[in-house]
Parts: sequence; C-alpha cells; structure tokens
Amino acid sequence: MLDAILELIQPFGLAENLSFGIAVGTAFLAVLGLAVLAYLITRYVIVGPLARALMRSESKRDDVFARMNVFSRLSHAAPAVVIYAMGPAVFAAFPVAAEIIETASLLYLTLMIVLFLDALINAGLAVYKTYPISKTFPITSFAQIAKLLLYFFGAITVLSLILDQSPFAFFAGLGAMTAVLMLVFKDPILGFVAGIQLSANSMVSVGDWIEMPKFSVDGDIIEIGLTTVKIRNFDKTITTIPTQSLINDSFKNWRGMQETGGRRIKRAIHLDVNSVKFCSDEMLERFSKIQFIAEYIAAKEAELSAFNAAAGIDASTVVNGRQMTNIGTFRAYVEAYLRAHPKIGDTFTFLVRQLKPTENGVPIEIYVFTTTTNWIEYEGIQSDIFDHLLASVPEFDLKLFQNPTGRDFASLGGPATQP
Repeated sequence: MLDAILELIQPFGLAENLSFGIAVGTAFLAVLGLAVLAYLITRYVIVGPLARALMRSESKRDDVFARMNVFSRLSHAAPAVVIYAMGPAVFAAFPVAAEIIETASLLYLTLMIVLFLDALINAGLAVYKTYPISKTFPITSFAQIAKLLLYFFGAITVLSLILDQSPFAFFAGLGAMTAVLMLVFKDPILGFVAGIQLSANSMVSVGDWIEMPKFSVDGDIIEIGLTTVKIRNFDKTITTIPTQSLINDSFKNWRGMQETGGRRIKRAIHLDVNSVKFCSDEMLERFSKIQFIAEYIAAKEAELSAFNAAAGIDASTVVNGRQMTNIGTFRAYVEAYLRAHPKIGDTFTFLVRQLKPTENGVPIEIYVFTTTTNWIEYEGIQSDIFDHLLASVPEFDLKLFQNPTGRDFASLGGPATQP
C-alpha cells in the first residue's frame, strides 16, 4: 500500500522526505478507514442480522445471546485485526512505532476476546438456568471458576505482550509462587471444591429450604456461587455464607419433605393426671353418641365384656379386669378424627400415642403428616386440628394441664390464718 501511494505522489515532484511522510500519513489514514469499515461491516452486516435472527427464532433461550450483546463484542475485534495486519507494514521504516502499533492492536484484540468469552459464559449460564436440571445441579461456581481462569490467562497474555516475553516464561515462574497463590486464592479454591462436593452429592440446590442455626439461616437458597451461597430468609432478609460452610458445618435441608408431598405435625396435648379415670356407664352412653367413635365404643365394650366374663372377673370393683378409661377413649377419638380429616395423609407415619407422664401432665402426642407442604396451608391445618381437639377435651371429662397463674392463687381467697 505504501509503495502504491508513493508512485502516485512522485509525479508531483515533491521532496523525497515530504513525499514519504505524505505517503505514510495517507497509508495510516487508509488503514484507519479500513478498520472503521471492518467495524461497520461486522456490526451491521454480520452481527446485526444474526442478533435479529436469534430474536425471531422459535426458541426463546437463544434470545439471551442477543440481549446480552455477546456477538457485538466481535465487531470491536475486527478493527484490531485490520490494524494488526496492516499497521506494521505502513510504519516499517519506523520500527518502534510499528512495534507499538502491533502490541497495542494485540492488547485490544486480547481484551475483546476476553470480554467476548466472558459474555458467552454469562449467556450460557443464563440459558442453563432455564432448564429444570439447573436447580438440582447448579453450575454457577463452575462458571465463576471458568471466568477466573479466563481473566487469569488474559492477564498473563497482556503481561507477555507488554514485556515482550513468552507466556510460558510466566507459567514457569508460577511454580515459585505456588504458596502465595494458594494463600491469595484460598477461598476460591475451597469454594470450588465445596461446590463440586455439593453438586456431586446433591446436598443442596437452588430453591431448597435450609436451616443453619450457626448463621441464623432459615430460608430458600437463591444462588450457589464459587465462594458464597445466598439464602433468602423467610423474613425477606438475605444471608450470605461461605460455600465451604455447607461442607464443614451441619444444616437441615427440607427438600425431602417437599419431595414427599407431606409435612409432619408433631405436637402433644398435655392432660391433667387428676382428671384421668375409668369410664362409667353414663360416660360410655354419652361417648357412644360421638360419631367418630360410636363403633369403637360398641366394639370395645363387647371385647372387654367377653374378656372379663371368660376370666371370671368380679365387676363390682372397677380395677378388676379390663375397663375403658376416658383418656384411652379420647386417644381413640383423636385417631378417628385425624383419619377422617381430608388434609391428613394415610400413606405416611400415623401415630397417636401417650408419652411418659411428667410434671406437666400426661402428654398425648400426635405424629401425622399433612397432604400439603405449603407453609401457610400447613399452619392453617395444624391450627384447625388443635383448635378442635383442645375444645373436645372436656367432653371426655378430662382437663388440660396448665401451670397455676396469679388468678388461680387469687381464687384460693379466704381469711388469713392467725399464728
């Protein structure tokens, strides 16, 4: 190009130095013009139609590449290629300038390639998150380590260009800096290893509800990164914890409960020991009118009468033989009521049991599962059940246990005794 321009200038009879200077300047402007033209062609003839084609396609996932301007980064690389290919030839007579132009164009080209690959990783991660598998096998940490390596190698390339050294010379010197690198990148390395363990063992996934008392965590995981995990607590605050903490410390994952489709109710009703007694005929007649246990009462009476008659039991004393009690009948009622409840599952563990009496009375524990895992529905079901059962206790001549309050002591009343 330079020789052609010189041939065009020679007929004007200009001085040799002036002609050469004009030729170099003209050639440089021509290179800049070609660089701009390369940018415009790449941007509006190649990248533009490609982006519009992606937006018009049936699949919505590839729209991410257009929205995140992934391929537009390549349009910025085109001018650098033109200048790198033609610039040194224009300034061949000026070795220092030619070297500067060559190095600068390579630096710019390296930067554009790094930014293009960074955008490509971000877009690929965004597309991956649209698939259901992303919740069970998150790759955010892998994407972050890929970007870390990308910028690391990009920085090595930039240093090698600036210092005019082979990149392998820098890698050879890294061996002596291993200890320093391990210290500097300790958290990313630990986080990367922890991320692999979490993913490989399917310990946590995005969307899992976890509890971690050490960090006051109680909420859903919204992001699993290279060095941190973000959890949105139920009070709408966000807690960020180190990724390796999920490996080193214990936590509770409620995913199993969500996958089974049932949530446990485990709560006890404490009854006053003094209200426990054998059932009289009047009580049994009254209990037999309760629909949930009417058949139970009839069958139990027949069973106990047959047993006592066969054993020759003296029925004049209630402690002889086998007799029905109000607490046992109440326990049978609780079980029948829960089995008839439409929101209590019968495919899970179903248990209504009496626990060891304590200073707080006799506990009747309910251990069942609801047919929903929705928190609001679960709390409503549990509250409705215990509202009914607590109100039903007096119908069985039982009393709920409650520690005495100030009103109880005041009801003792009476005149003070004289010493």
